[in-house]
Amino acid sequence: MSGRPLDVLEASLGERVSVRLKSGDEYVGDLAGYDQHMNLVLEDVTIPEGGMSEEAPAEDTTIIRGDNVVSITP
Repeated sequence: MSGRPLDVLEASLGERVSVRLKSGDEYVGDLAGYDQHMNLVLEDVTIPEGGMSEEAPAEDTTIIRGDNVVSITP
């Protein structure tokens, strides 16, 4: 997948994505929405722990401020 960042987000709507934050935290969830500032809305979110396949449940809906995002992997 290539293109402008917002085009990639548009193509990823409804898909499972991994979001890494400046703090080093990672969230994996279904991309439900975004805006021009790359603020993200994720649903059915899990938080991977320790890089293992174990995952801890988080909230049903999580809003992530775009300023905190380092990477989004579709």
